[in-house]
Amino acid sequence: MENEKKESNAVIDELLLRGVGELVDPDNAFRKKLEAKVRGEYAGEIVIKFGIDPTRPDIHLGHAVIFRKLRKFQDLGCKVVFLVGDYTASIGDPTGKSKVRPEIEQQEINTNMISYLEQIDKILMVEKVKLPTGEIVIQNTQVFSWIRNSDWYTVVNDLKLPETYEVSFEGNMEGMPVKIPVNANSLVGKAIVFEESRMQTKSLGLKQVTVTTLRTFLWGLKHITYARLIERDMFQERIKRGEELYMHEMIYPVLQAIDSHAIGKIYGSCDLEVGGTDQMFNMLIGRDVMKASKQDPQSVLSFKLLVGLDGKEKMSKSLNNYVSITDSPDDMYGKLMSISDTMLRDYFDLCTFTPIETIDEMMAAVAEGKENPKDIKMRMAKEVVSIYHGEEKAVAAQKNFTETFSERKVPETIETVSVTAGSALVDVLVQHKVVSSKSDFRRLVTEGAIRDMETDEKITDAAQSIVSAMTLKVGKRRFVKIEVE
Repeated sequence: MENEKKESNAVIDELLLRGVGELVDPDNAFRKKLEAKVRGEYAGEIVIKFGIDPTRPDIHLGHAVIFRKLRKFQDLGCKVVFLVGDYTASIGDPTGKSKVRPEIEQQEINTNMISYLEQIDKILMVEKVKLPTGEIVIQNTQVFSWIRNSDWYTVVNDLKLPETYEVSFEGNMEGMPVKIPVNANSLVGKAIVFEESRMQTKSLGLKQVTVTTLRTFLWGLKHITYARLIERDMFQERIKRGEELYMHEMIYPVLQAIDSHAIGKIYGSCDLEVGGTDQMFNMLIGRDVMKASKQDPQSVLSFKLLVGLDGKEKMSKSLNNYVSITDSPDDMYGKLMSISDTMLRDYFDLCTFTPIETIDEMMAAVAEGKENPKDIKMRMAKEVVSIYHGEEKAVAAQKNFTETFSERKVPETIETVSVTAGSALVDVLVQHKVVSSKSDFRRLVTEGAIRDMETDEKITDAAQSIVSAMTLKVGKRRFVKIEVE
């Protein structure tokens, strides 16, 4: 019994310490509840909130740092709630941004959100159901749920429905049940659509809907001082530079805090909110609002941010320094092998399940000259690829990398495209997404970074047409075989 307790405490220690930036858990309230859950002494749900801002559809390894932590919490019996900020995404969180963030159209938000949710089962325990329409629905379970914050920020009068939209309610005529049509944009019509479209009733089966009105929002503002909001480092930096600071940016942390309040009401509690270190300020505001509303305030856990492939900025698609979890095994392995040796420790800590003791031993061996950093990097890359693609594909990716870059062979998994003789090379490479744009192609040609592996000659003419078959190496990791019809 004592050994089991030590083992469970060791698991919780690693969960709350490894890769963690800061943990705010006064009196160990969250930890005590988690320990009781693991021992089987707490039967209630432990709700962990993670807010996602669906402005981009791809999930990269930086996101996965948090997802893998959330999976550990699920393994211990916690319920992870993904709060999809579809409403607040249209405002934009200024966190980490030196400039005003552009608003995102609702249609783009919805598309990104669906893509996001369809990828997470590579890491998290989710239950997906495919409807006859082809739509993928993610079920509410004991360990996972998701909800949009438009569910409480949108009120009846916000709805504007197409004139052709059909709405009816059930009535009774001469003892027989009938459906009575109503104008969709009438107050009654909007009320029916509002009630039927709320995730709180449709997905979670709740009878009462939580909404946030202007009065609720003003109540939240009443408990947050201007001095508290303006103390954010990023706001202070912009003011010093004489840049504009808009009110919608200042109130974003309050909206995020109200989200925690709403999650607490809908799910019964909001025990912990997690996010990157750049979200710490917003998450702490959530504690303030929950205290003011007499809820048990959430504990807050921030994670270290994974630096991208450039070794400078946090991993981000907009900076093109990212590794997507949907990258092919070969691409993922090749990208990981491109990181600098100084980043090895962080990538092992944040991206793998390798025990800390083993990582310490490997890093010590590298420092003492007993291990080649390249060999350690290959182990890291293989472990990461195996997490998302399986051991067999990871082994194949390592073999392809070794043969391609060490032995200068063409990889076995090379993409093959068929074209008509006379096609412009630039058009073919752009069309098949081997290069991102014509300007990207011209840059690579100028740098001598496109080579025909059959003739071992570099492509030097940006206007070159394809007259015969060729196998190209484009940049460091991209390969394509072109066949002429």
